Amino acid sequence: MISSLREDAFVENPSGGQDLTARKAVMHDIGPVLDLINGYAARGVMLPRTEFEVSEAIRDFTVVVRNGQLLGCGALHFYSPTLGEIRSLAVREDAKTHGVGRKLVEELVEEAVRYELDAVFAFTYVVDFFRKTGFHDVERGVLPLKAWKDCLRCPKFQACDEIAVLRILRPDHWLQPQEQWTAAPDDPYIRIPTPAVGRAPSP
Repeated sequence: MISSLREDAFVENPSGGQDLTARKAVMHDIGPVLDLINGYAARGVMLPRTEFEVSEAIRDFTVVVRNGQLLGCGALHFYSPTLGEIRSLAVREDAKTHGVGRKLVEELVEEAVRYELDAVFAFTYVVDFFRKTGFHDVERGVLPLKAWKDCLRCPKFQACDEIAVLRILRPDHWLQPQEQWTAAPDDPYIRIPTPAVGRAPSP
């Protein structure tokens, strides 16, 4: 699933971010959010989104603005009463060193806490960035089946190189620690294809 950005989108300037405002997205944000996401999609970094898809999911989105200008977006998508995904993170090119990415993730994590989720996960190329915000690497091969629905239309489905990261929000309630992430035959899980060294992906 191509759902997140490369390292240069999350380079931070310690003096940046002080004039940023994070808020829940509203309907007039749909156009700028689409422009942002599909701009990266055109470069093969994110999956493209349609106006219908963003409209349908607009309540998932948080945006960061400065002086009325939308600089970044991200969404918290729910998969179960206990688990959510941080997805569709995008930061405007001219705002990469202003702390927009960190502010988005912090706001989305706070939202997950308000909804009393036990944990949130993400698929990312920027593992170090997520580690700095309290996430840790997990086995990406086993996740709820619904988490992979977008992967089916991703050109990298047969050779995914994103890394799954997880942040546990309520340790006392977290009933599925990483070391127990194994798929029983009757569990609703799917194993994502993993690239094999020296072997072409299966058609």
